[in-house]
Amino acid sequence: MGNSFCIGLDLGTSNSAAAVSFAGEDEIRTVPISQTAGPGLLGEKSQLASACYLPAAHEEALLASSLPWVPAGEQRDCLVGAFAREHGALVPDRLITSAKSWLCNAHVDRRAAILPWKSEAALHKFSPVDVSSMILAHLRDNLHFHREKWGGDDLLKEGQVVLTVPASFDEVARNLTYEAAEKAGWEHVTLLEEPQAAFYAWIAAAGSEWRSQVQPGDIILVCDVGGGTTDFSLIAVSEEDGELRLHRISVGDHILLGGDNMDLALAFAVKNRLQASGQTVGKWQFLSLVQLVRGAKERLFSECALSEVPISIAGRGGSLFRDTISAAITREEAEQVILEGFFPRCSVLDKPQERRAAALQEFGLPYAADAAITKHLARFLTESFKNVKSDSTLASELGLLALENEDTILCPTAVLFNGGVFKAAVMRERILGLLHDWSGSPEVRELEGTDLDLAVARGACYYAKLRAGGKGLRIKAGTARSYYVGLETSMPAVPGYQPPVKGLCVVAQGTEEGSVSALYESEFGLVTGQAAEFRFFSSNTRAGDVLGAVVENAATELDEMAGLEVSIPAAEMRPGEIVPVRLEVRVTEVGTLELWLVHVNSDLRWKLDFNLRAAS
Repeated sequence: MGNSFCIGLDLGTSNSAAAVSFAGEDEIRTVPISQTAGPGLLGEKSQLASACYLPAAHEEALLASSLPWVPAGEQRDCLVGAFAREHGALVPDRLITSAKSWLCNAHVDRRAAILPWKSEAALHKFSPVDVSSMILAHLRDNLHFHREKWGGDDLLKEGQVVLTVPASFDEVARNLTYEAAEKAGWEHVTLLEEPQAAFYAWIAAAGSEWRSQVQPGDIILVCDVGGGTTDFSLIAVSEEDGELRLHRISVGDHILLGGDNMDLALAFAVKNRLQASGQTVGKWQFLSLVQLVRGAKERLFSECALSEVPISIAGRGGSLFRDTISAAITREEAEQVILEGFFPRCSVLDKPQERRAAALQEFGLPYAADAAITKHLARFLTESFKNVKSDSTLASELGLLALENEDTILCPTAVLFNGGVFKAAVMRERILGLLHDWSGSPEVRELEGTDLDLAVARGACYYAKLRAGGKGLRIKAGTARSYYVGLETSMPAVPGYQPPVKGLCVVAQGTEEGSVSALYESEFGLVTGQAAEFRFFSSNTRAGDVLGAVVENAATELDEMAGLEVSIPAAEMRPGEIVPVRLEVRVTEVGTLELWLVHVNSDLRWKLDFNLRAAS
C-alpha cells in the first residue's frame, strides 16, 4: 500500500495539528485530536495545545490514563494538551509552553533538561527536544488510534509525512526538529517551511480557481504571525510555456515575536487596570494571568459574537477564595492593545529598534527587542529588494529588472495571512493599509479562503500528496539562505592586527533539496587529531553569491550562526597535522544540510556535525 496515506504535521508554538489524506483522493481531512479534558476525562479538539504540565506528587490522579492508547495503570511523565495548559495556568511553575522557541536558542543546550525554565517546583525537567518529541508522539499515537476511520491498517509506516518548521529556522533548529520527530517514532519525515504550507493550503482550498486569482508578475506576501514567531516569505508568480510558476524568492529573519508577546502585553494591561483599582497581582498570579488572557484572546478573535471574556485569577495558599481576583477582557481592549502595540502605523523607512545591551541581562529566550511587527515587515521588504537585486539572473527571471534605483522595497501585490491573530479583521486591514501606503498602489489585495488555525497542517498534507504523486505544481524554493564557512586569512603576523575571517559560500541561496555540490577545485587545510572549530555564517540578502564565492569580511557582512565543531581522528596522520581536504555539500531530501570534508590523498571522509550546545 506504499505511500497510500499522506500526513501533514504542524508543530506549533502554541497549538499543533495534523491532517491526513489518501494519495489518490482530493479530500484533506483535519485529524480530531483525542486528549485529556480533566482527571480521568477524554475529549477531542481540532488542535493540540503545545503545552506540557508536570503534576506534583499529590496530583497523581491527573496522570491516570484517560487516553485510549495508554494502557490502564500506566502513568505518563506529564500531561499534554489544552487541559495541561488550563490547569498549568493555576500552577505556572510546572507548565512548559513555547518549547519550539527554545529549539532555536543558540545560547542553551537544547538537549539538556532545562524546562520549565527557572522552575524550582518541578522535580523533573525536560529538554526542548524532549518536549517537542512528546507533542509529536501524541499526534502520532492519536493518528494511529483514529486510523480505522480511514481504513488504514498501519498508515504511519506507509505514509508520506511532512512536518513544518518556520521558514526562518536555522539549520540547527531544523535538525533538532527532525531529531524530535524521529524520537517520537515518525519515520522518513520531510521538512517544509510553514509559509509555504500556508500557501499550499490556499491552493488546495481554492481548487482549480487559484490560477484565476493570481497572475504572472504577482508577488505574494505570506504574513505568518504564530504563537512564538513572526515569519515573512515572498512568493513570485511567473509564466513559462503558458503555465504559471511559483518561486519563493525571500525569507525573513527569525523573529521571536508573536502570540506569546501579545498575551504578555494583554496581561500587563489587565494587571495595571487591577492595580489601579487597588488590587494586588502577585508574581505567580501574574504568570497565571498570562495563560488566562491567552484563552480569552483566542475566544474573542474566533467568536465574533463575544464582546468580553471573564477571567478569574486564583490565589496561592490556603486563602484561595479570598485571594481570587475576577476581571474581564473586552474585545475593544484586546484589539487596541494588540493593534497599536504590535501593528502600529509606520513609515517604510522605519526600522525595528535594537535593544541597548546591558552588561548583565536576565537569561532566557532572545525575544525581539521591538514589538512592532509592521516595522519588522518594512525591514523585510527592504532586504528582499536588496536580495533580488543582488542576483541579476533571479531579477530577470521575475521580470524585476525594471525596478528603479530609488525604489527601496519589494512591495507585494497580494497578501496571504496565517495565524490566529489575523482572525481579527482590524489586524489584516492594518497590514493591507500600510502596504497600500508604502507602495502607492491601491491594488494590494488579500487572498482569502484558508483556515487560519489549521492551514499549515492542511498545506503540509497537500505537499505530501504532491510528493507521493510525483506531479503537480510545487513552489520553487530550495534553501532560504546562503551558507558560508569561515576561512582563516593566510597572512604574516602583524602586531595588534587580527586578520578578518573570510566567508566561503558552501550553499547558494535556492539550492534544491536532494542536490549535491562540491568544491573540488579548491583545497583547504584541516587540523587532525584534535578538536577543530568552524565558524558558520548565513545571509538572506545575497542571492547573487554562488557556490565557492568568497566574502572578504564575514563578521561584518554576514550573519554568524552557531559554530560547527568536529574532532578529526589522527588515524595514520600525526596529531595536529594539517591535511588537505575538499568540501562536499548535500542538501538532503528531508530538508537538512550536510557538510563533508573529503581527504585529497585517500578515501577518508568526515561529516561536520552542527554544534548544538551553547557557544563557550
